[in-house]
Amino acid sequence: MKLSEFELIRPAFETTQEETLEWLVQAHAASHARQGNFSNGHPEVSQFRKEIRERLWHVGCKPDAIRSRGHVLSDFLHCDWKAMQVYCLEESPAGSNLARRTTVFESHVDRIFEQFYPNSDSPPADLIHVTCTGYVSPSGAQKIVSQRGWGENTTVTHAYHMGCYGSIPAMRMASGFLSSKRGRVDIVHTEICSLHANPSLHGLDQLVTQSLFADGFIKYRADLHADGPYIKVLALQEEIIPDSLKSMTWKAMNWGIEMSLLKEVPAQIARALDGSLHRLCQKANRFPEKILSEALFAVHPGGPKILHYVKKLLQLKDSQLAHSASILNNFGNMSSATLPHIWKAILEDEKIPPKTPILSFAFGPGLTICSAVMEKCNPS
Repeated sequence: MKLSEFELIRPAFETTQEETLEWLVQAHAASHARQGNFSNGHPEVSQFRKEIRERLWHVGCKPDAIRSRGHVLSDFLHCDWKAMQVYCLEESPAGSNLARRTTVFESHVDRIFEQFYPNSDSPPADLIHVTCTGYVSPSGAQKIVSQRGWGENTTVTHAYHMGCYGSIPAMRMASGFLSSKRGRVDIVHTEICSLHANPSLHGLDQLVTQSLFADGFIKYRADLHADGPYIKVLALQEEIIPDSLKSMTWKAMNWGIEMSLLKEVPAQIARALDGSLHRLCQKANRFPEKILSEALFAVHPGGPKILHYVKKLLQLKDSQLAHSASILNNFGNMSSATLPHIWKAILEDEKIPPKTPILSFAFGPGLTICSAVMEKCNPS
């Protein structure tokens, strides 16, 4: 299977990490004021604002790891809580409910599909829609197929709620579809993580996740043939780490979708990674020692600590993880859309020669480890 024709759409707005962290401080303080029926200038709120700023800057992702994050909401550009699209904190300390957030998700995703598929575009045989940040039926994928008149030729499949590792199962689906030889498979990721912050939750795990996630949209093609440069998929692996079910969760709540994350997650992944890597290499008929020394690593940067643990465990050079770190720095954690952004960066990097092996890893609830052996290629 060959992956090619990566196309991304950037969210309408972008803020620096410093700006976003300060917005979060003000949002948590406004939520605290609403819960306690205090004025925004009350001494209790001023003290809370100081404490939450210290906590956020202590546990949150720092600007040296994430420079900026993209988001579809203009909410993050100001602190006029009455004028917010979602974070109307003077009405509710959590912001708008899930119904409102879903409506916002639907409108933005519909526009993304229209941009990805102009009227002149040709239909894929199969269209896989990947997301964990909103669910509407009919989906944006189904709507575009209907609007373009492709309903007799294009099959839509939804790969939902897998979190950050969703791109690997999507490739597994695509591989199965390609075996029928009906034609190309398109994979589209629409992640609007910025919809699901809750400023009324002040726990350390919530501050960590709120400091990481961003919005991302990317489309790419899976096919048996490719006209230009492509990434060849050699093997796929998916496993659940034993005794880790409570370590990471992603649950729909009344206000939105809540992620919980235990601090032990990076260490749990690190302990399981070596065995998973050996099983993956066995599938690909590659020697782990050889591939560890030669490969680039497209690792989902759930946060800087994930990259640090992977680097330390596998004894990698900074250059082997450079593209993963760069995507985190420039875009933030875009959930399932992140790995495809890394693949695109590797494919377009002219300094990386053809035949360079790529090891890809992503992690999510379960705890699930998904991985792939890939290779950068040019058409023969």
